[in-house]
Amino acid sequence: MIKRLLSVLLLTLLLFGALFGARVGQILYAMENHYVPPPPTVAVTAVKKESWRPYLKSVGSLTAQRGVTLSNELPGQVVQIHFKSGQQAEAGELLLELDTSTDEAELTRLLAARKLAEIQHQRAQKLATQSFASASNLDETRAQLDQASAAVALQRALLAKKQIRAPFAGTLGIRQVNPGQYLPAGSAIAPLQSLDPLYLDFTLPENRLADVSNDQIVHLSVDAYPNETLQARVVAINPQVDANSRTVKVRATVANEEQRLRPGMFVDVTLYTGAEQPVLTLPDTAITYTTFGQSVYVIKEVDGRKTVDAVQIRTGDQRNGRVEIVSGLSAGTAVVSAGQVKLRNGAEVLISDLPAPGERNSAGMQE
Repeated sequence: MIKRLLSVLLLTLLLFGALFGARVGQILYAMENHYVPPPPTVAVTAVKKESWRPYLKSVGSLTAQRGVTLSNELPGQVVQIHFKSGQQAEAGELLLELDTSTDEAELTRLLAARKLAEIQHQRAQKLATQSFASASNLDETRAQLDQASAAVALQRALLAKKQIRAPFAGTLGIRQVNPGQYLPAGSAIAPLQSLDPLYLDFTLPENRLADVSNDQIVHLSVDAYPNETLQARVVAINPQVDANSRTVKVRATVANEEQRLRPGMFVDVTLYTGAEQPVLTLPDTAITYTTFGQSVYVIKEVDGRKTVDAVQIRTGDQRNGRVEIVSGLSAGTAVVSAGQVKLRNGAEVLISDLPAPGERNSAGMQE
């Protein structure tokens, strides 16, 4: 009797479970086939009308108008150093002396030889006036005197080369020699650079050669002073285009009275080529780049619903995160600036209240 009741109860439970499972399946199937996901939320911005001044960008480097590494032409031992690293030097200032004791002794000998030659020539002159000496003898003593004088001049020139002087006014670099050190000929002593003004050398593409001329103002910046823009003036344009790079070299001068700039610095160059012009711009995040070109999603309103249409555009210059729109849009057109990956042409969207990336909110803060 008990087994029969248990069998009936188990059968009832199985029947109830089957009916319940079928009903749940019907409900889930209905939900899957009638569920409509909410429209994607996107950020929106408007095409902005701005004034941009056309310019060319390049990179260059600074060089000294006059710069050398001081060196000795003759070998010798350092006996005196008259400068410190980093000091200013005047043109002709004595900077270093090499040992000249042997050279001075040789000069003394040559002076004595010249004196003897001079006496002999004077004696020959006196004898010639009295017809006791031939003309050839007089010519010989004259030549000997000239040779002795030339030897003295040569020795004095060699002595002068044992004194290292500044060839021009400038700033001395780090000293590379010490007192008592023997210097072979051509040893580096210290760099000497004239720092004001400096040359700025940069290149431009050959097809933009018409945009640059002498006396044109160039704007530049260096990494050492990222928040400052300096000016230079074009002084020379190479008469020949580089056949390999198809660029032309341009040289400008930069005032450097405070000597904050240094030769060899890397420079970002901006060369303005005209007056400000009106342009249409969008944040670069609003533009979709593909192999077929550039496009944006334009916001449309149909029966109170916001939808998007993909529009092909043509872009131009880029500045500070914004892109020039050459064609395809007009000022004030609302376009999607974030969330494009979720969109398709004609899709309905919800517009976010947050500022688009790169735009400013009501408080003037940039997101």
